[in-house]
Amino acid sequence: MTSIASNARQDAPIGVFDSGVGGLSVLRHIRAQLPQEDLIYFADSGYAPYGDKTEEQVIARSLAITAFLLQQGAKALVVACNTATIAAIKALRARYPDLPIVGVEPGLKPAAAISRNGTIGVLATERALRGDKLLALREQVSAATGATFILQPCIGLADRIEQCELGTDPQDATSAMLERYIAPLLAQGADTLVLGCTHYPFVQDAIARTVRAHAQETITLVDTGEAVARQLARLLDAASLRRTANDAPRLQGYTTAGVDALSKAFAGLLDLQPPVAHLEV
Repeated sequence: MTSIASNARQDAPIGVFDSGVGGLSVLRHIRAQLPQEDLIYFADSGYAPYGDKTEEQVIARSLAITAFLLQQGAKALVVACNTATIAAIKALRARYPDLPIVGVEPGLKPAAAISRNGTIGVLATERALRGDKLLALREQVSAATGATFILQPCIGLADRIEQCELGTDPQDATSAMLERYIAPLLAQGADTLVLGCTHYPFVQDAIARTVRAHAQETITLVDTGEAVARQLARLLDAASLRRTANDAPRLQGYTTAGVDALSKAFAGLLDLQPPVAHLEV
């Protein structure tokens, strides 16, 4: 068990990591809700995707990245990756019991509350859908609400989004993937779709286009990025760590793959141009 320093400062940065660029969908909500915080974003793209890694491999990567972020002085951690949250958040909290840690949980509970007919499709990576945490959550929510969750592994979709291939062309490979994954869910009556990977909000427009081609009724998409940012704010307030005065908040990017790829993602997905550095972690 490792403890962080009890004298963490309000002006320390918040560390955010994902297997790649998907966590930028969470980062944008954090920036909106906590605009005065300094942020470090770590894209472990050199080891992506996490969806085809063993649980032990994902835990090892998550612990190594967290150790690096703490070396940079991080006062809080956001695991902006569904697969890493499912596999590793228990180990992270055990290693760092004093560190405010927020994970990303697929939005099964809000989806059950929103759904009109109780049939919900869950789009996620294979690894996430095999995780005990998600399967236990499905059973819990199903028992409490009577909702039916149809689990759909989206093999290769996160990889396409990593390349900023966002399905803007209805004839491209990303759009074809979405058609293949979403059409069967709609055919089974799903009226709500859970975006169970932080990459997927970046193809919301393409998902909506696919849905319109198959469904006459409104289909609701559930993205939990905003809820993650709210929980982070609550934890910072509880620890008196929220920063309240910062005229020039900083954002620093790190990646275990090519710097150009992460810079392109910052620009193309968030219209930002922060400094980005390559690291071997």
